[in-house]
Amino acid sequence: MHDPVDATTSSHLLRLVRDSALRLGADPARIAAVPGTADSVLAGELNRIPLDSLLRLWSLIAESGPGAGLAVAAAAPLGTLTTWDYLVTTGPTLADSLRAAQPYHRLVTASAEGFDLTHDRDLTVGYRTTAADPEVAAVVNEYVLAYYLRRAREATGRRVVPTRVTFGHPAPPDHSALIDAFGTGAIEFDAPADSITFRAEDAEAPLSRADPMLGDLLRSHADLVLASARAIPGPLERFRTALTAAISAGDPTPAAVARRLAVSTRTLQRQLAEQHTTWRAEYDRARYAQARGLLAENRLSTAAIATRLGFTDDRALRKAMRRWTGGTASQLRSELAE
Repeated sequence: MHDPVDATTSSHLLRLVRDSALRLGADPARIAAVPGTADSVLAGELNRIPLDSLLRLWSLIAESGPGAGLAVAAAAPLGTLTTWDYLVTTGPTLADSLRAAQPYHRLVTASAEGFDLTHDRDLTVGYRTTAADPEVAAVVNEYVLAYYLRRAREATGRRVVPTRVTFGHPAPPDHSALIDAFGTGAIEFDAPADSITFRAEDAEAPLSRADPMLGDLLRSHADLVLASARAIPGPLERFRTALTAAISAGDPTPAAVARRLAVSTRTLQRQLAEQHTTWRAEYDRARYAQARGLLAENRLSTAAIATRLGFTDDRALRKAMRRWTGGTASQLRSELAE
């Protein structure tokens, strides 16, 4: 069963990326237009923000150019991501910490954002972002690999230098900033994966912060947070709620829904395009959902349902039902009653 939290990110990570975008010179108005970036939303640990909001902020950061991902990692001392930060730094060793934390990766970001571990003496951390834009993906992966290097140094108390860093994107004209940040020239580009590899001596060194009891408490807290998390509605969810209400009120027009959302009709159409959908597709989806609900209640005739949903007549509803289900309203009513 799909968990709505799967497609969301933590308020702590979104705050870090939002504040970094501001420091890097992104337009505050463009940031404020991203759903879930208000302080009132980000103040709650249980609030989960749509992944799309995080990726939109990353796209603003990517406009700053090379090195932007490093700047975000530099702004994230231990504790910035709260529970996740301590999960990856308080095990017996770095390898143990990351292995124990891996099942809780959803605590910090969406489940589709891949977090991979390979421990064959040396320890390799891999990351797979869902960002479709190559420039945005490059900045995200730059941040993630720099983040794990920073946590490795904080956990071990020494200047850890990776044996290898790989990026899937092409080499920039100048990657001296990456060499300085990672402490090595062993950086590969156009690689099959984005990853950072730590020497066995660093991966298996005892950590000064090791605390088994704290680790147990952190995992229990992570379980509680994930079980209690609230997904903040994104633009598409808010639109669908407003559209459903407009259909029920008998005024299912773009202008009426735009008024409910306090935006212009043009802005509404743009927002739908950004979500890779259209008014027509969403209206059709909403009417089918309501038709199913009304048929399941088994109180209204198909003619009354057609009127309720704004069809010109019963015949138009029958035509739509054949398109939706391949059958009739009566057949669907019988199926729903079983």
